[in-house]
Amino acid sequence: MFKILFLILVSAITCNGLSWPQFRGATGQGHCNVEEIPMSWSRNKGVTWETKLSGKAWSSPICVDDQIFLTNAVHHQENLILELISIDFITGGIIWRKELFNYSKPSRIHRKNSYASPTPFYENDCIYVHFGSLGTACVTINGDLIWKKRLNYLPVHGSGASPVIIQDLLLLSTDGAENPCLVALNKKNGEIKWKAMRDSNAKKNFSFCTPLVIEVNGEIQIISPASDYVFAYDLNGTQLWKFNYPNGYSVVPRPVFEQGIIYISSGYDSPVLYAISCGGRGDITKKNLVWKTRKGAPRNSSVVVIDGLLFMAADNGVVSCLDAKTGELYWMERVAGSCSPSLIHAEGKIILCDEMGKTFIFEAKKSYRLLAQNDLEDQMLASPIVFKNSLLLRTENALWRIDS
Repeated sequence: MFKILFLILVSAITCNGLSWPQFRGATGQGHCNVEEIPMSWSRNKGVTWETKLSGKAWSSPICVDDQIFLTNAVHHQENLILELISIDFITGGIIWRKELFNYSKPSRIHRKNSYASPTPFYENDCIYVHFGSLGTACVTINGDLIWKKRLNYLPVHGSGASPVIIQDLLLLSTDGAENPCLVALNKKNGEIKWKAMRDSNAKKNFSFCTPLVIEVNGEIQIISPASDYVFAYDLNGTQLWKFNYPNGYSVVPRPVFEQGIIYISSGYDSPVLYAISCGGRGDITKKNLVWKTRKGAPRNSSVVVIDGLLFMAADNGVVSCLDAKTGELYWMERVAGSCSPSLIHAEGKIILCDEMGKTFIFEAKKSYRLLAQNDLEDQMLASPIVFKNSLLLRTENALWRIDS
């Protein structure tokens, strides 16, 4: 019964690009079904609206029922204010702002990070937001606080993993300096339901990866990459299997699952992209590797798989297209500048943003063909989203709605 409900849910929320409820869209894997996407814009062309945002945050927006939600971090005098903002999709006007946490001496973060990097998750008129060790909260779509709490763990370089909802669980990766684990909260009240400690002896415990919930042969699995290993857990937090990528840490890219294979990048210092067959129990490192490649693997950007092709963007802007089943390289091109945002697929096209504010659109095919290049001339580390036929881009200073 749950299998049927799981498939119906995924199908319903992916239709026609009418919902973007979490990091990387309805499926969490960077896909959107739309009729068209904008192809040409600049700061003063193709922009339906630009909403200026004070503060600094690299979380992506989410969008449901013409309402956009995004987290933000604002320094006011000597205080750090962490907030959730609601913006009208039609007009770009701010509907409400909800202050959730206020700190006079926040913990230090990496210079490339922000205090509001995790993307919110929407479900049943509730918005779930996460600021790492600085706080987690549940807010209604009208801005009313349902609950909030802090998790006691020691982060390294700040936070980055976005929250994920499955059934009554709110999943949070808390891979800090000590006792790294995946935590499941009760989504109704924020109380801890279980902690899955990482079965690993990693030299560097910290990572920032958003889990992905998948179904394998009728079994729901929580795929949760961490330092040295990617783990699979059931809904009770019991470890099902693990796969080792030696010395991988600070893992950022979210996993992608397609036709029984999970695609994982091992993070820093030298990333390797692994294609792993999902199945079995225990340590599956020796028997479940399908293929791997070091060439062009990303440290930060999540990959996308479409029609048997895997596309990935290395941190230096080199993009690769590989056969998803075999790892055969079809093409590799230097497309962009430094890349952190994740790839998005829409209408047979791949959307890639670089950190300088440029967006590149190319065909999702075995041969490389660049279709468009556009520039907002503002720093961009947040991943783009597609809602209806519009592109929403968050830069350092604003949120932009781009249309054809």
